[in-house]
Amino acid sequence: MLTEVFRKTKDASRNLGQLSEELRCKVLNSVADSLLENKDALLEANARDLSRMDPANPLYDRLQLTEARIKEIAGGIRDVASLPSPLAAELEHRVLPNGLLLRKVSVPFGVIGVIYEARPNVTFDVFALCFKSGNACILKGGKDAADSNEAAICLIRKVLEEYGIAPESATLLPSTHEATAEMLGAVGWIDVCIPRGGRKLIDFVRNNAKVPVIETGAGVVNTYFDLHGDLEIGKKIVFNAKTRRVSVCNALDCLIVHSGRLDDLASLCAPLEAKGVSIRADGRAYSALEGKYPANLLSHACDEDFGTEFMDYILAVRTVDSIQEALEHIAAHGSGHSEAIVTGDEDAAERFRASVDAACVYVNAPTSFTDGAQFGLGAEIGISTQKLGPRGPMGLREMTTYKWLIDGNGQTRP
Repeated sequence: MLTEVFRKTKDASRNLGQLSEELRCKVLNSVADSLLENKDALLEANARDLSRMDPANPLYDRLQLTEARIKEIAGGIRDVASLPSPLAAELEHRVLPNGLLLRKVSVPFGVIGVIYEARPNVTFDVFALCFKSGNACILKGGKDAADSNEAAICLIRKVLEEYGIAPESATLLPSTHEATAEMLGAVGWIDVCIPRGGRKLIDFVRNNAKVPVIETGAGVVNTYFDLHGDLEIGKKIVFNAKTRRVSVCNALDCLIVHSGRLDDLASLCAPLEAKGVSIRADGRAYSALEGKYPANLLSHACDEDFGTEFMDYILAVRTVDSIQEALEHIAAHGSGHSEAIVTGDEDAAERFRASVDAACVYVNAPTSFTDGAQFGLGAEIGISTQKLGPRGPMGLREMTTYKWLIDGNGQTRP
């Protein structure tokens, strides 16, 4: 039973909102320093996790830590530390006719629970965002990253203790199904739970949680190459969106091409060959690519390929005869995460912006930019695809709620 663990984290959360901003920044910068100083131990723990996973598994890249990635994580922690505090911001200020002063101010949630898969960087990202915003965090990582996450949380807790802060402010649960069940039922202990992973994990959390959930959706991402799209811009966007990191949620899954540009499709896809990207094309796109793209990397698409988050070097290609048809495809198969159009026609761009129902909508830019750090948020706790509450990359401001402060001088209600 984890009730005592939850209680200690809840108790710790009550003090976090009262810490000075100066202390918060010192702690976060010390965690970044400690991360770099102890990178060898973290890499050793990560190597043990990697040894248990098939390198062909799409999650392998997400699981893997390198010195460069550790430096990026440390840099992200410092970025979070440098951002303005999201706490005590006055969101509304007004005086009622009876003289009551109403103020709406931002405050921490309290305890934020995050369930995630093979992403050890998430341990640091979540801690940094939660600590900066005055929240305690309860983390439930997957068994694939058990050693990496344990090494990370030990490092974080050591720094907290050095500053006299309760180590229970950051808690890592066992990587078991039983721990997941207790976490989702921790009513009164966990204020909000955020699943970060694939569709299976997200659906399970949404369907089984008794605590409030902020849903971070899977990324089924499309890019539409319009009749008026610039070929050179399109080549760069498609290549970057598909191949920068195939295992992340903002990676491109389906290229939608206007039938009037099928003659350019082979050129548009040519850079993908160097990365060994397999293309699954509909009939017209297949004919346009046949003999111009490697036969061993080209196949006919099936219905299931449209609407699949591949997390691999696989790209579906769909042909449409109009922007309306492209919009209908996105509405039917997108996940509300990130969608893009490549076009030189401002009317088409504006129609795309207005019509696409997604958290992030791009014009002449790749969906790979959907990321908290890229948006200037320092880091992210996830990409929300829901419409109630936070939407898109969730940074510091999304880690707060608010309360009303009412000041009077003896008024009574008639």
